[in-house]
Amino acid sequence: MTERVVPEPQRRRRKPTKQGTVLSEQVIVATALRLIGQHGAAALTVRRLGAALGADPSAVYRYFHNTDDLMLAVADELIGRAQHGLRLSGDWRTDLRAIGMRVHSAYQAHPQAALLAAHRTTGRDNEIRAVETILGVLRSAGFPDREAVPIYHAFIDQALAFAAQDAAALALPAPARAADLAVWRVRYGRLGADTHPHIAATADLLITDMDRSGYPFALDLLLEAASARLTTHGGGTPPATAAR
Repeated sequence: MTERVVPEPQRRRRKPTKQGTVLSEQVIVATALRLIGQHGAAALTVRRLGAALGADPSAVYRYFHNTDDLMLAVADELIGRAQHGLRLSGDWRTDLRAIGMRVHSAYQAHPQAALLAAHRTTGRDNEIRAVETILGVLRSAGFPDREAVPIYHAFIDQALAFAAQDAAALALPAPARAADLAVWRVRYGRLGADTHPHIAATADLLITDMDRSGYPFALDLLLEAASARLTTHGGGTPPATAAR
């Protein structure tokens, strides 16, 4: 793909594609997200995308510089979906937990795309809005800027890391995923107390807990740690410029 992107008013098709679709950046991103869900990373080719849109593949050039530019738009779409309908309560822990769980859920809904997108930095509107929102929650809670930034960093990295890891498990073929989970019951559940006393003592709990994501508990631990830091190091009075 080449550098042929043109402004939106100049690039909109005057007539639908063969499939009756009027092309737009949003339509292309939604189609790419669907194809990635069906075919994984291999779906992100101009030829396959053009075929799915019913358009000449070169039409995509008018919206995206290259496939990486399109991938960043897909990543930003997932971030946008995580924020859709978000309403802040004013309680910083409640709000950060809601944001974190929304991020995790949005990526789990599209595990193949999550594997490609969770580690990317888009610099696009949805990502910028998310960064602004999270920093606003932290600064409004009274975290000094030197605390707010590393807590933001840890918070979002944790959310995206769990999103990618859990997405990788969801993206496995069903037999492989079932086999991985069975290991806890078949292998760990049968270890004896004489050789592995700690595993044997907790085997039932391990079998149950390892069948679900560790993210909600990890998120609560992070929020508890952040709360302790606010009590110890926080300034108490939120900055006047922070959005509430």
